[in-house]
Amino acid sequence: MDTDRGSRMRYVVGYQPDERGADAVALAVAIARTQGTGLDIVYVVADSAPFAALSSEGKRASASEQDVVTARREALKLIPSDVHAEFKVRAADSFAEGLIAAGEESGARLIVIGASSNSLFKRFTVGSVANALLHASPIPVALAPRGYQRTEPLTRLTAFIGERQGAQAARDVALNAASRRGLQLRLVSLVSLDTREDSDSGEAIHSAHLHANSVLASAATELPPGKATVTVAHGRNIEEAIDSLDWDDGELVVMGSSRLAQHNRLFLGATAHKVLRSLPVPMVVVPREVDGLRE
Repeated sequence: MDTDRGSRMRYVVGYQPDERGADAVALAVAIARTQGTGLDIVYVVADSAPFAALSSEGKRASASEQDVVTARREALKLIPSDVHAEFKVRAADSFAEGLIAAGEESGARLIVIGASSNSLFKRFTVGSVANALLHASPIPVALAPRGYQRTEPLTRLTAFIGERQGAQAARDVALNAASRRGLQLRLVSLVSLDTREDSDSGEAIHSAHLHANSVLASAATELPPGKATVTVAHGRNIEEAIDSLDWDDGELVVMGSSRLAQHNRLFLGATAHKVLRSLPVPMVVVPREVDGLRE
């Protein structure tokens, strides 16, 4: 890859030497290979740590310093030779705070982390780190599902295209990324029928089709022929609508943050939480006004 290009455009990867850290690195590598970017592998340590025993060279090494050596070795083993990556250490009061500070300092366009999971059957739950990021980050956040191992470039972007505030930013980010790298772009409108009367269901689906086709027509002017498609997915609830969709192994979902989010900050609303719990693929949450994943 073009290492000069990679040094200009960076993604921050929140790393810990565990399964979630490996998931985050795998997703970051896949996106970096797709977008032609470099990675900052960020390991967050507490501001202070107790000293450990003397090292073999006769120098004192703190417990956190020893952890850093191990983390650096394990992280860089996961980086393929064609991806430009640097390992960085950030002292902060919390993992989320350290990642945001590192991202703002480097001008990163994305923060990538591994999602938490407490279930054998669901690949996503929002753990404490993800929750903190999704309430405070001015930078888009990518969440890797549990056990994510794919490092090949992405093959398709899916953007959810609701009419609520925040959807436009996500749609623009997905469209720009797809245009830059010639990716397939799928525009999806989700319709949940569980709170509607039967007489309203047909109207809701019809309205969703009209909106989706309008968005498709706009997107088609910026992409080569055949690169954009539109789907209206509906079910008794959001989970059922998600389950009705097909998913590529190299798929990435792009979704806007809640209308409740503060200006240029993320917030995962109730619908997004339901989507996240049901997704079998990675997801990026985009602030309402952002140039994330863009040059």
